[in-house]
Amino acid sequence: MPTPPLLRRLTPPDADQRLFAAFVGVVLIGGAAALLLDSPAWAALPVLVLGALVLALDWRWLYYLLLTTLAFSREISLPGGLSLDVPSEPLLVVLLGCVSASLLLGRNALPARFWTHPLVVLMALALLWAIVSTLFSVNTTKSIKYLLAKTWYLVPFVFGTLLVVRRPADVWRVAGCYAAGTAATVLYAAVRHASTGFTFATINHAVQPFYHNHVLYSVALALLVPYAFYAARATTHRGKRRLWYAAMVLFVLGISLSYTRASMLSLPVAAGFYLMMRLRQTRMVLWAVVLMAAGAAAYLVHQDNFMRYAPTFERTIFNGQNFEKHLEATYKLEDVSGMERVYRWVAAAHMIGEKPWVGSGPSTFYPEYKRFTIKSFRTYVSANPEHSTTHNYFLLMLAEQGIPGFGLFALLVGTALLRMERLYHRSTSAAHRRVVLAAGLSLVIIVFHLFLNELVEVDKIGSFFYLNLAVLMRAEEWIDSESLEV
Repeated sequence: MPTPPLLRRLTPPDADQRLFAAFVGVVLIGGAAALLLDSPAWAALPVLVLGALVLALDWRWLYYLLLTTLAFSREISLPGGLSLDVPSEPLLVVLLGCVSASLLLGRNALPARFWTHPLVVLMALALLWAIVSTLFSVNTTKSIKYLLAKTWYLVPFVFGTLLVVRRPADVWRVAGCYAAGTAATVLYAAVRHASTGFTFATINHAVQPFYHNHVLYSVALALLVPYAFYAARATTHRGKRRLWYAAMVLFVLGISLSYTRASMLSLPVAAGFYLMMRLRQTRMVLWAVVLMAAGAAAYLVHQDNFMRYAPTFERTIFNGQNFEKHLEATYKLEDVSGMERVYRWVAAAHMIGEKPWVGSGPSTFYPEYKRFTIKSFRTYVSANPEHSTTHNYFLLMLAEQGIPGFGLFALLVGTALLRMERLYHRSTSAAHRRVVLAAGLSLVIIVFHLFLNELVEVDKIGSFFYLNLAVLMRAEEWIDSESLEV
């Protein structure tokens, strides 16, 4: 049907003019609706339309916005015992839609090698098993929230990162966005901490509201140290190199003043892992960890040997005013945080015994574990007002998702670390090696903390757990292409 002459004369001939006219129309419609319906919310319609248009054209700016604001994200409580990290999780939900639509509509494409990559296959199997475990969950609502959150972590941080990171320079840009925001929170925390004399007792207050406690704060800093170090070595620009080194020094100082034992130890552990990897001994290190864990578990279970380590309630204390006494209490097994871990580990072991294959269901450890506790291991903080879990992510997987869920996660970690070693020794490019080391050692630091904390579901840390895996996969593609260029 031909266009009427009058309408043809009124229609702008240029595409840009038509687009502008359409936007003016949306503004008029939104303004009229706000006046006629007496609802100011309609005035936001043009902004929403403009935002949707920008996202449709290029969603990558939202990816960088997420990483830049991630350090400032805060947890808010929701009805039903649930919580939401703002603004990170809303942004992740939008990115989930953008990345999925981009892949499904063919605007962006990933080579088949990524869809069949062992790390992607293991992540997919782990998600499928979490769905199976949810069918037997003691709290289906919490487990479904876990599945949704896991989906909007995996898609943006794995597949979104694969789409954004096309060359080594992109890796440093991505890390730089998060490092910039994190550095700002370190300076903020330092000012607050300085007002109380940088004391051990006031560190938790100093890092709020951006971090729930000093542990999450220090881990977020520690995982960025390898990126800062190798980004500084990768750049040829003197100013950028100085900024990266300054960021690294700032992060290390922040870790030192956080008084977090595990984070202080994680940096030399990462350095030690690097040396073992250089010697091609990663497989031996992994087997040593497995054998030590299995041996310790067998010893503790045999004739209830674990009861020998039940703490003395009156002597198990928290030296909140003195960090040196805090360290002394740790090796004397009188530190309340260490003994509280044992209290929950014993409960987790009993949970595993009841449901060894499917577990209690994702995200259900609290308060389910309280049915399995032993009073002999109770400490002053066992009331657990923070609703924290096992303080060991591997044990948490066993308790919540059973042996298959634990096995898939352990296999994912082991495969990633072995692949890191393989990529490092295969590459002849210094630029590619730096990327492998930055992502790999950042992953090592996160995994080390997982033995003492549950962090994969924490937005500021779990994001880089998956991002590191994606960077390693992309680096593998670059390193494979090196042989073709020779």
